Amino acid sequence: MNGDAGHDQAEEADSKQDGNADADPAEDANEQEVIVIQDTGFTVKIQAPGTEPFDLQVSPQEMVQEIHQVLMDREDTCHRTCFSLQLDGNVLDNFAELKSIEGLQEGSLLKVVEEPYTVREARIHVRHIRDLLKSLDPSDAYNGVDCNSLSFLSVFTDGDLGDTGKRKKKGNELEQIDCTPPEHILPGSKERPLVPLQPQNKDWKPMQCLKVLTMSGWNPPPGNRKMHGDLMYLYIVTVEDRHVSITASTRGFYLNQSTTYVFNPKPANPSFLSHSLVELLSQISAAFKKNFTALQKKRVQRHPFERIATPFQVYSWTAPQIDHAMDCVRAEDAYTSRLGYEEHIPGQTRDWNEELQTTRELSRKNLPERLLRERAIFKVHSDFAAAAMRGAMAVIDGNVMAINPGEETRMQMFIWNNIFFSLGFDVRDHYRELGGDAAAHAAPTNDLNGVRAYSAVDVEGLYTLGTVVVDYRGYRVTAQSIIPGILEREQEQSVIYGSIDFGKTVVSHPKYLELLEKTSRPLKVQRHAVLNEKDTAVELCSSVECKGIIGNDGRHYILDLLRTFPPDLNYLPVEGEELAPESQKLGFPRQHRHRLACLRQELIEAFVEHRYLLFMKMAALQLMQQKANKDKTAALHDTSTADAESESKPQALEEADENIPGLAQAKELAESLAAEDGSDPKSREVVLNACKAVGSISNTSFDIRFNPDIFSPGVRFSDDSTEDIQKQKQLLKDAAAFLVSCQVPSFRIGISELITRCAKHIFKTYLQGVELSALSAAVSHFLNCLLSSFLDAVAHLPADELVSRRKNRKRRNRVPGGGDNTAWASLTPSELWKNITSEAQSYYHFNLESVDQAVEKYGLQKITLLREISIKTGIQILIKEYNFDSRHKPAFTEEDILNIFPVVKHVNPKASDAFHFFQSGQAKVQQGFLKEGCELISEALNLFNNVYGAMHVEICACLRLLARLNYIMGDHPEALSNQQKAVLMSERVLGIEHPNTIQEYMHLALYCFANGQLSTALKLLYRARYLMLVVCGEDHPEMALLDSNIGLVLHGVMEYDLSLRFLENALAINSKYHGPRSLKVALSHHLVARVYESKAEFRSALQHEKEGYTIYKNQVGEAHEKTKESSEYLKYLTQQAVALQRTMNEIYKNGSNASIMPLKFTAPSMASVLEQLNIINGIIFIPLR
Repeated sequence: MNGDAGHDQAEEADSKQDGNADADPAEDANEQEVIVIQDTGFTVKIQAPGTEPFDLQVSPQEMVQEIHQVLMDREDTCHRTCFSLQLDGNVLDNFAELKSIEGLQEGSLLKVVEEPYTVREARIHVRHIRDLLKSLDPSDAYNGVDCNSLSFLSVFTDGDLGDTGKRKKKGNELEQIDCTPPEHILPGSKERPLVPLQPQNKDWKPMQCLKVLTMSGWNPPPGNRKMHGDLMYLYIVTVEDRHVSITASTRGFYLNQSTTYVFNPKPANPSFLSHSLVELLSQISAAFKKNFTALQKKRVQRHPFERIATPFQVYSWTAPQIDHAMDCVRAEDAYTSRLGYEEHIPGQTRDWNEELQTTRELSRKNLPERLLRERAIFKVHSDFAAAAMRGAMAVIDGNVMAINPGEETRMQMFIWNNIFFSLGFDVRDHYRELGGDAAAHAAPTNDLNGVRAYSAVDVEGLYTLGTVVVDYRGYRVTAQSIIPGILEREQEQSVIYGSIDFGKTVVSHPKYLELLEKTSRPLKVQRHAVLNEKDTAVELCSSVECKGIIGNDGRHYILDLLRTFPPDLNYLPVEGEELAPESQKLGFPRQHRHRLACLRQELIEAFVEHRYLLFMKMAALQLMQQKANKDKTAALHDTSTADAESESKPQALEEADENIPGLAQAKELAESLAAEDGSDPKSREVVLNACKAVGSISNTSFDIRFNPDIFSPGVRFSDDSTEDIQKQKQLLKDAAAFLVSCQVPSFRIGISELITRCAKHIFKTYLQGVELSALSAAVSHFLNCLLSSFLDAVAHLPADELVSRRKNRKRRNRVPGGGDNTAWASLTPSELWKNITSEAQSYYHFNLESVDQAVEKYGLQKITLLREISIKTGIQILIKEYNFDSRHKPAFTEEDILNIFPVVKHVNPKASDAFHFFQSGQAKVQQGFLKEGCELISEALNLFNNVYGAMHVEICACLRLLARLNYIMGDHPEALSNQQKAVLMSERVLGIEHPNTIQEYMHLALYCFANGQLSTALKLLYRARYLMLVVCGEDHPEMALLDSNIGLVLHGVMEYDLSLRFLENALAINSKYHGPRSLKVALSHHLVARVYESKAEFRSALQHEKEGYTIYKNQVGEAHEKTKESSEYLKYLTQQAVALQRTMNEIYKNGSNASIMPLKFTAPSMASVLEQLNIINGIIFIPLR
């Protein structure tokens, strides 16, 4: 364990490094050198005080500091923090790479030497010991702090699945498995309990090492004691109830003679001076020694992925009641407010803007440089997101002073920790023409999408602001890094590109045009001219609101990117403009509450891709016509071209769509066109026609871009560009039509999503009128009105807990935008549902009824609605069973509301090289080159780890694909190991019941089954089914796949009746969603038939197999192998049925003397069950190429 875990830890430590560390990238690294592969590792010996020397595998690229991290995590050295590593008596520099250290080689001995403490080192030591004491305590994960999050996989796998997992008995396992699932998991059960969501983890039973560990009230040491080396004092109560006072000195920790009320810093007798606090406590408390040792054993047995911090905080919407224990570090953090002051950064606050921009300026000429750059960018971004979130909460909780305190609360702005905060209200009627507060609420997320897009294009010399949008307690807060010098000048002077009044006055700047021109193609933004207040044309390459400001640091910043993407005309009625018939037919355009609705970047990409196919097909069609016309006279040919041009474009497109040669053929023709180099006038004409038809801005090649200022109120264009503007308007209308006719039908927004979004909109304004002391009462009242069947939900005003003698009337208006602070209490269920139905009507144009009718009509579940609304608004509720349907008492009380968390949106910097490797790997796999694909994906995994650290959503996808490839290539144990990591990571970074996590559980169950761990496979499948029931209920197409998996495994362990319940449910769901004639339904019939065969109920088996056979025959024809297989199986079943009937007749005729031929009732072989499992999970084994 040690070697590997050590290395995992080292990699993790690597990821924790600040990207700006003095690591000097290998200078001679060439483009091809992938430095991340750590094959060239070597082994060193480590000698720590009081332990035997041990071996540690290291790599030349690691820093000395990473060995420190490994030692602080190892079971036998974890209690040391203040030490140096020495080679032959020379102290190693913490930030040196191992390869740069002279004399360090295979087998070198590194000594751990204790160093004197400083106040900083003593604090780090106490913090680390506290972390070790809390290492199995889940309270940080429930409270959503320090990037801890929950994971429950080990509860279902009884620990690790790796080599230790093999101890589970094979062979005779069948008799020992209890396969019966809990009642609520069975198909058809209406019970949806909440408590099983967080099963009890036996490791979390608290092992108390100390009663109290806290800073002493005698801190800081007085001057004369400082001169004796006292750094700080600790107060400790042991499990045996001994109260002691401890001095942290430069030499270590010892007992002093102080008591709670008497200060006596002299050493006690004996003083037990120890360099490590753990060693000291082990000497004075036997219980500490015993429990601390046991705790560390358990800690290191846990999978590293259960304890490594996630890059961004994940919150849990449910939590048990946890005891609030004394915690000196937490208390200190809360009051010193560690303003983004991290332990490893000298000086206090961080200059976020400088860090964010400097990391972008790092060199990116070769792979090692790019990795270093991306790692630094990612690290600063995740730190910035965490700081912005803490700041936003502090602002809303009223703990930050405004920079304009004299103004009305909703207009206030704040600066905290070098971050600028503003609230999502329409200040000074800035958005009056665009929809007031509704537009001010939508603008920050649009702006963030713009920042995302420009950051992803990553143009050298063009800078965006660090931007995080936080929704908390009903308020939207935008957090931004600060452009140097911006606060000292008026905005009018600063802006040298764009407009500060939505297009009335506009300025431009050649440098900005040059920089933005580089983003124009990838972001599909067309360069265009608009008129300024003097009617002069001004060139822009973005929307008018996009402002360019040169900071005092000389950098070119762009901000206000809310219209980076073109408007969605379906929600923007414009006088005198008609939308395409597809849009009109569906009732568009519709009036929306703000005018900032824009198309998503993904939609723009899909639309352009769609147009590109049409472009190819049009060109191919014309080339084919030309070929056909070659024999005819030239005159005839000319007229046909003229006809083609005079056709209306849409008709030409439709025709192209219908008479299209296959895409492959189209591409071939298009390539031949390109090869001709445009010199042939005929092919030029073909391209010109195709370009015109699809709305390309160029006449010689396919190039679609949008003008984001079309239809912006206040923006004017010159008369000579009228034709271009018309084309642009048409393109936007086509995109709007494409959205409603092609994209939306391919996925539908669920009714529960619609209800919870409407409820979220109402909840936002509802919460704004609530003061902090009434928060839990207000939230529980809202949930009662939303979900409880109890009609007269009455709010409990929290006046009963504390009654003030003098009613202080002044404090009324402290809540930003506040009004009457008890208005929330008058909400009733009928009023809330009336608001929800009118919101659904005005926002989504959808008709709804009350909660009970909605639940009844659409088969919704209240627990699903509760989960959705809690996640969307950041509510955390007590995990217990709620009775939503009682008409006698409300479902929630204020004690059930445990917390309210922020909902955070931020930029996710990408690991570009890793992503390219990943995509190439996927492409190879699709072509059937599995081995090469596998190598590329392993490489991608290495690079992802290098940029993101050990935990990330993209690493999760990488591990899942790797596990699938391992499985297909026959390496089942490796598949199991990778998939276990994927499940743990998905639980940690996405959430324990995220849809992706449910899928990961299903894959893991398959690999467990293949490894012969049947009971574990079943437990995992039952967990997946329970989660799916909570998240979306039984009526979901994916449930069919899950139930088929469960049914097959149960069939394999000879639980036939149970197996049938799941398989028949899968059959019903498949029929409902895929139609009774689909191939999925045929397969379902076959699976059910197999179980009936095992039960010797041949008539039922025949009936199902016949259904399957008919579907195969009609869908794929008699000659298809599936149809043949089914026909063979029918013959076999008929023979078995006849044999059984003969036997029965014989028994009836001759009674007990009958000579009976033994019938073959065989349990299905594991191989045959596995084969069916592979088929339903879409795993096809192909001969390796």
